[in-house]
Amino acid sequence: MGSMFRSEEVCLVQLFLQSGSAYNCVSELGELGLVEFRDLNPNVNAFQRKFVGEVRRCEELEKTFSECPDKFYLIIVCITRIACIFARVNSSFVSFFCFLFVPYTVENKNVNKIAEPLYNNVQEIYLNQLYSNKVFPLQPSPYPVLSPRQVLTQTETFLQQLLVRAVALLPQWRVAVQKCKAVEMVLNLCSPSVTDKCLIAEAWCPVTKLPELQSALREGGRKSGSGVDSFYNRLPCSKPPPTLFPVNSFTSGFQNIVEAYGVANYREVNPALFTIITFPFLFAVMFGDMGHGLLMALLALYLILEEKDPKFNNSSNEIFRMMFGGRYLILLMGLFSIYTGAIYNECFSRGVSPFSSGWHVEPMFKINRWNASVLAGTPLLAMDPVVPGVFTNPYPFGIDPVWGMANNKLTFLNSYKMKMSVIMGVIHMTFGVCLSSFNYVNRGQISNIFLVLIPELLFMLCLFGYLVFMVIFKWIIFTPDQSKSAPSILIHFIDMFLFTENAGNQPLYHGQTIVQKVLVVLALCSVPIFISLILPPPLPLLLLQTFDTADVYMHQAIHTIEYCLGCISNTASYLRLWALSLAHSQLSEVLWVMVMRNGVKWQGYTGSVALFVVFAFFALLTVAILLVMEGLSAFLHALRLHWVEFQNKFYGGSGYKLSPFCFTSLINASVPI
Repeated sequence: MGSMFRSEEVCLVQLFLQSGSAYNCVSELGELGLVEFRDLNPNVNAFQRKFVGEVRRCEELEKTFSECPDKFYLIIVCITRIACIFARVNSSFVSFFCFLFVPYTVENKNVNKIAEPLYNNVQEIYLNQLYSNKVFPLQPSPYPVLSPRQVLTQTETFLQQLLVRAVALLPQWRVAVQKCKAVEMVLNLCSPSVTDKCLIAEAWCPVTKLPELQSALREGGRKSGSGVDSFYNRLPCSKPPPTLFPVNSFTSGFQNIVEAYGVANYREVNPALFTIITFPFLFAVMFGDMGHGLLMALLALYLILEEKDPKFNNSSNEIFRMMFGGRYLILLMGLFSIYTGAIYNECFSRGVSPFSSGWHVEPMFKINRWNASVLAGTPLLAMDPVVPGVFTNPYPFGIDPVWGMANNKLTFLNSYKMKMSVIMGVIHMTFGVCLSSFNYVNRGQISNIFLVLIPELLFMLCLFGYLVFMVIFKWIIFTPDQSKSAPSILIHFIDMFLFTENAGNQPLYHGQTIVQKVLVVLALCSVPIFISLILPPPLPLLLLQTFDTADVYMHQAIHTIEYCLGCISNTASYLRLWALSLAHSQLSEVLWVMVMRNGVKWQGYTGSVALFVVFAFFALLTVAILLVMEGLSAFLHALRLHWVEFQNKFYGGSGYKLSPFCFTSLINASVPI
């Protein structure tokens, strides 16, 4: 978990490879995938390097292997042609039987001696040539003549054995050539020593893998029979090392989401650890529906159960491979959508009622507020929560299903989701600001905690944190029967910045005006602290003349303006949670009302057929519009909230990944034959 929170420690090492064992040592490192080699000959042309001849020979072999499929195709064509010939020969095999015998000449004086056997032997033929009057009896051929069937069978068997052996060995040959080429290209990155008895290489290596590095060098020397072992030395480096986060099939999808924005700086806090939870959750807030989330989770579960299937791992469809790589992400998105759908009480836009509602209509009749004449003459009725017994208690979990029948359902849900979006946004951004403290501590910038982190938190919490406080305070203090007299939070928030009081809007609590003025002053006072963040530069920087005061002031001023304006725009940006959730809910409602409801109106056998057709159309639209289009839209908006609103509070994203020299990666990246 530590390496997931922060990248692994990476150091620069210098390898001394003996000339006789350099190939085997690099090959061992390629099998393990430990280090990333640096180019020590950046000014040398690629065609002038020491091992360019070996690389070219490997490329020629790869070219030959790439032509093998065409050769195999020609062989298959030849086999097909031979099979056709064999069929024709087999059909006329009797006509070839005469070739088993050959004629010989008999003198005229011996005709009488052989006349009688000619008549008695049915295997002899008497031929009278017009021009020589000679007899030609049949005799077995002295030469071993094979039957056409035997010749064709042996030829086909030989070709089949040749093809089977070639097909079995060709992938191994290709892998061997790829490894050889990769090793020779790495050797081209090395520089020879002064005595030309060893090669010197530099590479990035995780600190925890240094013992394995030494073992690989020893193993390479043992395989080559070298009497002197290769070794390494750690080097200091002024350049920031590359970033390495160990990932697996579960975390790789979330790490790819973060690194699509930018690779983390060395030893910087990794947002992927928190994205595992926050990304599916924010997606589900916009995609909340139990039915749609269940379909998405089942699809992801199928991909997970079949993840070892070669047809999935080796698919050439880029979109499918992207979806397959994020199968665990899709699973969590589906599960969180089921959870938020249960809170919204929506399942394919329909509400469910596992518990009893907290609203009751019976008290309205008891006080004679409602009666038969009211029911007959009023199209819409309003339950008054002030009446005792109308509202007893909140619904145990989620939205009360009675809101599904209310005419003001949309008004209530809009207010609820809008405030919920602001609360989630402020908490999410505040958490991002707090994470920057880990970066400051890791870099030794303790002063930034007091001069950057605390002022940023003050500005955020004094303004938008206070807005969240007022929302939650109003929910707790004012009960449903007091809702008519509840003050407006929007007016209070506007008056807070104008330093005014509104007599028509009662305060939420005693002394609210004073508290609001103090909070605004604290927020405004934190801004100059941002800009004045210029400490005396360290003495080494002054001596090297690398400290530019004007540049630092400009950078800090830009950061201050960006942060202050970003707090406002980013908070408003989280309202997309409300907008996307509303759009998804309304689209689900439209599909149900305009499509599915028409299928349940029919009766009898005709209704069964109509329901089957309508349900098929409803399912198709649900998958195409709500799952694919709406799902992709919610995914992109959740991506934006993490990249911009969350990560810019603490994440630099200007690093570069460690790309170890690894045969497995090279082979997987190559196109199979």
